[in-house]
Amino acid sequence: MPWPWRRKSRKTLARVVIEGPIAGGTRERVLKALRQVEERECPALLLRIDTPGGTVGDSQEIHAALLRLRDKGCRVVASFGNISASGGVYVGVAAERIVSNAGTITGSIGVILRGNNLSRLLERVGISFETVKSGLYKDILSPDRALTADERTLLQGLIDSSYDQFVAAVATGRGLSEEVVRGFADGRVFTGAQALALGMVDALGDEDTARRLAARLAGLDENEVRPTTFGKPAKRLLSFLPGRNLFASLHQALSLELAWSGQPLWLWRP
Repeated sequence: MPWPWRRKSRKTLARVVIEGPIAGGTRERVLKALRQVEERECPALLLRIDTPGGTVGDSQEIHAALLRLRDKGCRVVASFGNISASGGVYVGVAAERIVSNAGTITGSIGVILRGNNLSRLLERVGISFETVKSGLYKDILSPDRALTADERTLLQGLIDSSYDQFVAAVATGRGLSEEVVRGFADGRVFTGAQALALGMVDALGDEDTARRLAARLAGLDENEVRPTTFGKPAKRLLSFLPGRNLFASLHQALSLELAWSGQPLWLWRP
């Protein structure tokens, strides 16, 4: 007898949430949830997205998993929440349809890479680095010195390649030409209403609008079917503390500056 979580659920509307920055932990949770949706043979998936984006590779893996799920016949509808920017857009364009709130912050199509040049601070406190390296660029973005002109050119090439991948994915997912996408893919953000005019989303509405659309696409009764959420984020101790939103914001900002320093990011950084 198959395990209960592997039984076929041809009348189940699945729901998966992508919330917060897209990084390793989010990727693992979402990919596991998508595998469960595939194993259960759910006919439709409601993908709720509320993220400023994140790392390039993690966004690409979720995007690829969604396309594989669609190839298996699952109808995927994305619902943009408060924010679906940069990597959130990359993930979202893997869906068959996208529904956005009129006031959703979206866009920010582009790539950013930041390092920390602490050379003046280190000099003031009397700290210097001794570096032995195997190649000219092995210590690129080292915090104890500024970039050289050649290093800046090399990194710009990396960013341009990642940007081209982003533009191609948006163009393919939304049925637009790359030329059209490049016309607004300069890092700017726009509202859901503006995104509709640009062809970035299919309709304006809330998550229930997206649920009903997913149900109709899969031939389910939109008035009766309710989504089953897969891969719920684990509750953290911080979520029970007063002022948790401030703590979460500070933690996120610190993570971006330290943990992701030197990584190309598909991330909206206001």
